[in-house]
Formats: sequence, structure tokens, C-alpha cells
Amino acid sequence: MKQLQLLLFICFLSVCAVFTSCRKEEMVLIETPEEDQLVYNSTIANLIQRTSMHDGSTDNIIDRANCYSIKRPFALKANGKPVWVEKVDDLKWVEHIFDDSDEDIDLLDLTFPLSIVLNDFSEVTVNSMGELVSYSSNCNGENEVDDDIECLDFSYPITASMFNAFNEMIDIVTLKSDIELFHFINDLDRFGLVTLQFPITVKLIDGTQITVNSLAELESTIKTYENYCDEDDDFDYNDDDCNDCTTNQLSEILTHCTDWSVDQLERYGNDYDNYYNNYKFNFSENGTVSAKYYGNTYAGTWVASGTGNDITVTINIPDLPYCNNNWVLHEISQYNDSKVDFRVGNDDRLRYKNNCD
Repeated sequence: MKQLQLLLFICFLSVCAVFTSCRKEEMVLIETPEEDQLVYNSTIANLIQRTSMHDGSTDNIIDRANCYSIKRPFALKANGKPVWVEKVDDLKWVEHIFDDSDEDIDLLDLTFPLSIVLNDFSEVTVNSMGELVSYSSNCNGENEVDDDIECLDFSYPITASMFNAFNEMIDIVTLKSDIELFHFINDLDRFGLVTLQFPITVKLIDGTQITVNSLAELESTIKTYENYCDEDDDFDYNDDDCNDCTTNQLSEILTHCTDWSVDQLERYGNDYDNYYNNYKFNFSENGTVSAKYYGNTYAGTWVASGTGNDITVTINIPDLPYCNNNWVLHEISQYNDSKVDFRVGNDDRLRYKNNCD
């Protein structure tokens, strides 16, 4: 019997020794240099949270507010025409309706109640235009500095490890979206030691991807690119419609549709909308353009250069002088009708219209 007890005691000591050995090994594994720890309210934690913050400027054409957006889907009427907004691109319908005529007053009628999404992703129900305006008044104004960083985004998923000193357990969490990352950073003070799994990829607004391998690299990258772009936090929805325009896109639209008409024409601040009524314009890939009017043909040239909002289009039809200018491509619209809008400053405008697809 004594031999059995002695044997059991030896086994118990052996188990304890193994447990202690394993435990020491685990503690070594979770030791993390201070520079790799994600700490609540640190510079890098705040930068991560500002980058993952909800951007409220995407629907400024509707609410004229940068610190919240209207939760989709929602219904509205633009100049009396119903619009169902289910995705950001649907807001282009509102712009198209507003752009259709420069002679009317643009009116917007929202259907209440609706919900708005604040910068911290919380949602609030508003029941009237008055309530909506009261939230707008709390936002920073046009192009004023605000908290959210819009020039770069995180690529997901992002993996984080949390060590709880009380129960000595390590939890692994996978973050799959801005809202999850934002709330994770917001709750850092509830966790123990927190580390992120690298590498992490961030994507700039122009599509460039940058791989970072440490918190220090991540902090440096965000600081470098946080003002890399125009965040477009103004309320003029009509000032940047050609961010993604290319000369190839312009050429494809102009040359694949025939018989363009002049929809709007202003020169030197004067209105000539009807000056070229019944003229049919045709653009060719070889850089020639012709206009037909009751059996008469007027020949000229066109050429485009540049990119984005800096595309210059030179039109020269000697017999039609009001068409001729070094135009700046303002917008290519393909909602209902196809429209190509050229402008120079506030005094000159030429918009061609076509109903081809």
C-alpha cells in the first residue's frame, strides 16, 4: 500500500513538473515587445480608428453633411421624380435630374422617418427635415478638417490576438470590416495585451496597395497618406464628375454614337442653346468631326488629352465658331440619355446629347 502511495505521489510531482514546464513555455510565447502592443488611446490606435470611421460625405447631394449619411435604402423625390436609393451609385440619378435643366430650381423631398448613420456607426431615427437639419448643424462645414481619414482603407480580414492576464487565455479575433475594426479599437481598454497579425495591407484611394509589417510601419503609412487626396467634403456634387474619366472612354462614347445634338450652349456668358438646333454632329476615331444641317456638311477636327478632371478637348469646326474652344471635359453622363458636357470657367459651356445606348 505504501509503495502504491509513493508511486502516486511521484506521478503527481511529474505531472506538476510537466505543467510548470509547459506553463513557462507559454509565458515565453506571449511575451511581446512594447512597440508591438496595440494600446488604447495611443497614436496608432487613434489613426486606425479614424481610418476605419464611417465616411458621411458620400451622399452630400442629399443631406449636405459630412459627419453622417442616410442609411440605405431610402426613397426620395428629385424635382418631383421618384428615386429609390439602394447603393451609392443611385445618387447619380439625383444628379442627373438636377443637371437636366439649368433653368429650374432643384427641389428634394425625402420620405420620413429615416435613419442616419453617424461617424461611429451608431444609427439614429429622424422623423422630419427639421430633425435632419439639426444633425447637420453639428457637422463641420464644407472642406473643414474632420476626424475621418478617407485617403486610404484597410484590406480585410485583419487578425488580432488578445491575452487576458486574469485567466491567462489568448483569444483570437478576425475583423472583417470597418465597423468591426472601429468598435474593436474603441473597446481596447477592455482587453489585456493586444497585438495585430502582420502583414496588413492598406489601399490608397488611387488603388495602390501598400503592405506593412509592424505597428510602426502602419503608423508611418497612415500619417504619410492621410492627406494624400481631396476628401471631397464639399457640397458641390457637380464639381468632380470626371474623377475616373479617360480619353479612351470619351472617344468610345463620341465615336460609337451618331448624330449628336447640342443640348446646351453658352459662350461668353450668353445663352445660345437653340443656336445649333437640328445640327447633327458625328465624331470619328481619326480626329475628324462633321456637322450636318439640312443637306449642308461642316467639317472640322477634335482632339482630347489629359486624364480625370483635367481632360482638354479641342474642337475646331471653322464654320461653326460657337463650338470651337479648348474645352475641359466636365462630365460623361449615361442615365436615360448619353450626355457629354464641356466647360471653360463659368462663362462657356457646350453639352452634346444623344439617345443611343
